[in-house]
Amino acid sequence: MKAIVFDTFGGIEVLHEAETEVPECGPGQVRVRVQAVGVNPVDGKIRSGIMEAIFPTTLPAVPGGEIAGIVDAVGEGVDQLQVGDEVLGWSDTGAYAQYALASAAVLALKPAGLDWTHAAALPVAGDGADRVLDLLAVKAGETLLIHGASGALGTVAVQLAVARGARVIGTAGPANQEYLTSLGATALVYGEGLVERVRALAPGGVDAVLDAAGKGALEDSITLRGGTDRIVTTADFRARELGVVFAEGPARRSAARLAELARQAADGTLAITVGATYPLTDAAKAQQASDAGHSRGKLVLTVG
Repeated sequence: MKAIVFDTFGGIEVLHEAETEVPECGPGQVRVRVQAVGVNPVDGKIRSGIMEAIFPTTLPAVPGGEIAGIVDAVGEGVDQLQVGDEVLGWSDTGAYAQYALASAAVLALKPAGLDWTHAAALPVAGDGADRVLDLLAVKAGETLLIHGASGALGTVAVQLAVARGARVIGTAGPANQEYLTSLGATALVYGEGLVERVRALAPGGVDAVLDAAGKGALEDSITLRGGTDRIVTTADFRARELGVVFAEGPARRSAARLAELARQAADGTLAITVGATYPLTDAAKAQQASDAGHSRGKLVLTVG
């Protein structure tokens, strides 16, 4: 099968196409004929080698872990899925490939009204948004500040926080202000004078902060909160030195919750934005765009 592989750590130039063996299912697994793959910032960090202490990688490696596709084979002990089922979720093997293995327990059936690219954009962002909002204990009546609110995680977090009854102030670039407003956030351009501009919008202060941008917003967040309590970052590796929680815990990977979010995405009550799609052969370009940040929504590779 065709796959994207890296044999050494480095920049996007280490990614290349290769022919690899089609994987065989183990107990509890299914094989998925991949149709689309979500490109996540962690993919580039693993490729670069800076995540080795957290995610040790055996080389050569196929990047990625977020898939949507068609069940192609079923392993021993799997009774909830069958060949031909259309699914989305997390893969056990590298996702930048024509086929990937996945634990049946972390796959949800794809609703007919959800296309492949939007299905592949949902698992990581949905799981991450749920997990971070729970870490922050966001509840009705509170004000949540989200940095990087127009990205894949931010897009979902804004909507789920609003659904909890919270007021969301979301920061993003000038081109994404109307987009954030459409999601239910009070939009704000990031950058100089942020503290004063947030205080003007929320004179009573902000109750919690999610930094999904990793672009130096933690100091302003600490100033706005008057300390490090109820601040979580998913992107800034300076978190520990500043005393802020870095959301690096394991994903929950709930198939039931993913199925619920997929139904909402299919019926239009949860907006999932795909910022750009690339063919599998352009995986390096997709990771380059992901590494640069500033994307609206999710970047997706098309495979099928």
